[in-house]
Amino acid sequence: MASVTVHLSDDLIQAARMDRTNLSQEASRLIALELFREHEVSLGRAAELCQTPISVFLEFVASHGVSPSSYAAEDPSDDLQTLARLRQ
Repeated sequence: MASVTVHLSDDLIQAARMDRTNLSQEASRLIALELFREHEVSLGRAAELCQTPISVFLEFVASHGVSPSSYAAEDPSDDLQTLARLRQ
């Protein structure tokens, strides 16, 4: 997996109430959440992108007031593809 370095100000981290010990994971989940919220990826794909079990990601989605049932038309087929990849 490729990685990038991102510089975030202390003020931003504090305002976002992010845990510094898991900053990379938290940032990944927030990006995946926004992709899901904007219907860019399915729920399953968002969980996969941030390397989070779907059950944990569902809780994360709910804690941010996003409905997990806000599927776009193509999401079910995307989720089936994701499941197929995970089974390999």
